[in-house]
Amino acid sequence: MTDVKNAKTALVTGATSGIGRAVSLALADKGYSVIALGRNAEALEELGTIKNVHPQAVDLGDSRALEAVSASESIDVLVNNAGIMPPNVKFSDMDQADIDNTLEINLSAALRVTRLVLPGMIKRKAGHLFFTGSTAGQAPFPNMAVYGASKAAISSFAAALRCDLSGSNVRVTEIVAGRVETALYRDALDEAGRQQMYSAFDAVQPENIAEMLLTVLQMPAHVDVTRFDILPTAQFVGGGGFAGKD
Repeated sequence: MTDVKNAKTALVTGATSGIGRAVSLALADKGYSVIALGRNAEALEELGTIKNVHPQAVDLGDSRALEAVSASESIDVLVNNAGIMPPNVKFSDMDQADIDNTLEINLSAALRVTRLVLPGMIKRKAGHLFFTGSTAGQAPFPNMAVYGASKAAISSFAAALRCDLSGSNVRVTEIVAGRVETALYRDALDEAGRQQMYSAFDAVQPENIAEMLLTVLQMPAHVDVTRFDILPTAQFVGGGGFAGKD
């Protein structure tokens, strides 16, 4: 599977668009052999044309399929990025199916993939685990109770996991993203709502997050960036407020 001799291998979930795609391309450009997981067949096919990227259509709820993928390579970097945004409504108006799906993809899937990859990292005494969090997991936002809960859980898990891994040389980093211009809100908001959201200020681009991730990876082995917050300059956290453009 590896195109570059002695190249390190990265596994990226939610790789077909947005942050996951940008991270996959950035890692591939640096010589990583990237296993890019997703469900969009057309996007996966396009990723397959890029050097060092090896797309695979995998349901993150399929433990057997994930086990086969994780066992095929020694994973040096895991980017738990797959996530969804449920409908932007009050908790009392949410369908139970949307609640369950959000927790499954945003939280359970990340734990499942990590559990499969981690033993190899511990054995080799090297590895880096990334988790895509959100400002919604750090402060309350209206109509985002379940999404926020899933991201708060990711934040707590990443911090506690780092404690478990003390002395293992396996690093853990949470990416706390603010407003990023991706397709995440495609199902949660209508077109008018998305345009209004992104017109308020210049959003962070997926490539900005990929660049920061590469910077963290390049830190010396004895340095662990446990978390980095990356927000639009005009966005502030706390009650969900945003500063508008001048």
